[in-house]
Amino acid sequence: MSLRFPPEWHPQDWLWIGFPHDADEWPEFLDPAQAQIAAFASAVAESGQEVRLLVRDEANEAAARRLVSARVTLERRKYGDVWLRDTGPLVLTDGSGGRIVRRFGFNGWGGKYLMDGDQAIGAALASDAGLEVHTSDWILEGGAIDGDGAGIVVTTEQCLLNPNRNPALSRAEIEARLTSDLGFDRVLWLGEGLINDHTDGHVDNLARFVAPGTLALPRTTGTDDPNAVIYGDAKARAEAFGVTVREVPSPGRIERDGLVEPASYMNFAITTRLVVVPTFGSPHDSEGVAAVAALFPDRDTIGLPADAVLAGGGGFHCASQQMPAT
Repeated sequence: MSLRFPPEWHPQDWLWIGFPHDADEWPEFLDPAQAQIAAFASAVAESGQEVRLLVRDEANEAAARRLVSARVTLERRKYGDVWLRDTGPLVLTDGSGGRIVRRFGFNGWGGKYLMDGDQAIGAALASDAGLEVHTSDWILEGGAIDGDGAGIVVTTEQCLLNPNRNPALSRAEIEARLTSDLGFDRVLWLGEGLINDHTDGHVDNLARFVAPGTLALPRTTGTDDPNAVIYGDAKARAEAFGVTVREVPSPGRIERDGLVEPASYMNFAITTRLVVVPTFGSPHDSEGVAAVAALFPDRDTIGLPADAVLAGGGGFHCASQQMPAT
């Protein structure tokens, strides 16, 4: 059986999304973060795709129900962080109607953040979906990789070669495991991720495949864009590798309490009918959403505020995980 990790533009049966519940993770931002995640869930559900919004407890479920469309299904689960891109199941297909789940070790993004439920929620969701779970013995988060559906996977050295993940594995050994466990055959290594990204440079905040062999990357906006050097290095590496680069303007310099935020339009979520782009109150939001929309002419594209979600460390893509159709 030949298994592959389908690209995110592959048709989806449903989308899991995590609903914020922990005030310690969103100090002063829990209510607006809940409202922004609810708007994301509702937009996808109203587009005609099933959405399964995870809620932690009765109070959390009641808060979600007040905010979301009636089309959104609420599922009460024991989960920690809402970042299901990293803790949820990674589903592979075999091309003949079969699906399995690949689960990896999870250590709280290098031992920085680990909440009750993080290590179990992926297997629980897979089990409830009736899927066989195959477990791999190394650390990998879903947001650290992005595939083009034709064998290429992109990642960053900052994350996958970080000694806080898999210190005993070499670059070549990690490449071999991406091949054996997820079906990729070529690895595009970018360098650093965005400044102050809590995940140690997850690629889904920097570079996203939008078609086979076509990679979207941010373009520097303004003279004070804090990630200008990172964007330039990523573009050079991608072009040297041989993929086509499509640029999307960055939000520019976004700060909170004097600290640079890892704000990025690259953290868009691709669903079967709709692409949802995070916005941050930047003067470049409209241009960023339009640039992403041009990459997906077969889908509608909308921008939704995500500054409060970002205050907890992620975006719409981070908070979601798709179930690919067979």
